[in-house]
This record gives sequence, C-alpha cells and structure tokens, in this order.
Amino acid sequence: MAELSIKKQRNTIQQDAGTKIFNVIAVTIVSFFAIVCLLPFVLVLSGSFSDESQVAINGYKLFPQEFSLQAYKVVFSNLGDTIGNAYLVTIYVTLVGTVVGLLLTSMSGYVLSRTDFKHRDKAAFFIYFTTLFSGGLIPSYLVNTTFLHLNHSLWAVILPGLLGPFNIFLFRNYIKGIPHSLVESARIDGAGDFRVYWQIIIPLCKPVSATVGLFLALGYWNNWFGYSLYLISDKDKWGLQYLLYRMLARMTDAVKDSQIVMDALPSETMKLATAMLVTGPVLLFYPFAQRYFVSGLTIGGVKG
Repeated sequence: MAELSIKKQRNTIQQDAGTKIFNVIAVTIVSFFAIVCLLPFVLVLSGSFSDESQVAINGYKLFPQEFSLQAYKVVFSNLGDTIGNAYLVTIYVTLVGTVVGLLLTSMSGYVLSRTDFKHRDKAAFFIYFTTLFSGGLIPSYLVNTTFLHLNHSLWAVILPGLLGPFNIFLFRNYIKGIPHSLVESARIDGAGDFRVYWQIIIPLCKPVSATVGLFLALGYWNNWFGYSLYLISDKDKWGLQYLLYRMLARMTDAVKDSQIVMDALPSETMKLATAMLVTGPVLLFYPFAQRYFVSGLTIGGVKG
C-alpha cells in the first residue's frame, strides 16, 4: 500500500499543468491528422456501397446513399477473371520481391557493419551516392530490356525494387547495435561467416526485418509504373494497381469484352469498388506488422 501511494504521488507530481496541456494539444493534433487521413478511405468505402445515381447527384458522402452492391456485382461478373489473375500476379510479385529483397538487403547491411571489411566505407559511399544521383528512366529501361532481356517478364518489375539505400543503411545501423561478443563467441565455436549471419544475426533482426519487409511489400503491392513500361501488352501479367489505372484511364478497354452497355455501367462506384478490392488486403495486414514496424524503424534509425 505504501508503494502504491508513493507511485501515485510521483505521477501526481509529474503531471503538472504544462504536461497536461501539452498532452491535450498533442492528442488533439494527432487525432485531427488521423481523421484527415482516414476520411478519404471512408468516402471511398461509402461510395462503393452507394447507388450510382445518388453518387452522380449528391456526390460522395460519409454514409452509403441507397445501399447497393451493384458495383461489386459488375466488377466480379465482368472483370472477375481479370481481377483474380491480377491478384495472383500481385501476390506473386510481392512475395518473391519481399523475400529476395529482405535476403539481399540483410546481407548488404551485415557486410557493411563488419569492421573487418576494408572497403566498407567506399561501398557505403557508392550506395549512398545513388540517393543523390541516378541514371534516369531511359538508361534503366535500356538495361532491363536490351542487356538483361527482361521485357515481357515479371522480373522486370521485381528486380528494380529489391535493394534500396535506405533499407540497407537501416539494416546496417541495427546490426551495429548487436553485441560483437556474440559474433566472436560463434567464431570461437567454429561458425563461418554465413552461419553467423543466418543463425546469429538474422534471428536478432526481427524488428528491422519486419520494417524493411513492410516497405518492400508496400512498394511491390502499390507498383503500377513498372507494368506500364515492360508489360503493357501482357494483360495476363498485369498487377492490381495497373489494372485499376487502366480502368480509370480507359474504362472502355477494361470492359470491351462485356455485353453490357457502357451507359448502364455504374462507372464511378465501380472504380471505388475496385479501389477497395485493391487496398483491402494491405489494410488488413498492416495492423499486425505495425508493432514491429515502429520498433524496427526507431531502433534502427538511432543506433550507429
């Protein structure tokens, strides 16, 4: 009882007037920006379940206007195969790109954190240099198509996003915080470089791995530009985001095989329904990775 009373007194002393005012202001500001960020999603969700005529007359509202599933019915009945295939393509690209990207990024960060690597500063400089200057779009396109012959291949979408300077330095800074005595003890027991990396370093890098993995997964999931460069004529290899882009830009091309008259289509609500189908999986996945995302980003960004 005495300890509880002491803790209450300490909390009372710490929570002075200035602290309370700051907390109220901070919570108010954060809540305001959270609502601002959430509002567009609510409008899209509400519009996707609204009647097309009501959206055309009254615009977008926070609540559905004359609740209707017509937009989703049209999407699945006329674009069901297309969206299903686009889901498979996007999931494949996201999984392969995230796994391979995590492997290469963690290896690069581990090598740059090694003090016995003589040229680590030079290698880090060249990696950092790419954040300031890049070859540009045309040289990248020529490399992928002319030299690597990746045109009409999903690897043209996967390869460019595997390694990023920010992700590499995030891994490097996090690994620097791991006690070097663990590595030395493993070497004394006869462990080689790869075994130290795989059995010592990687299990201790779960927070930063989740952070970088989330960055990579979101980048691949939201990518549409790569498809427009290398896969524009390969409809069976379109991803979700590029399919949505084509629907927004050319609604006629998206449903040209349909027997429905274009004027009868719920065009606006169908776009909103497609947007919900595209962003839905990310919204469901993010809350589970948020805890690791925050801890990995803060720890990896401070150490080193």
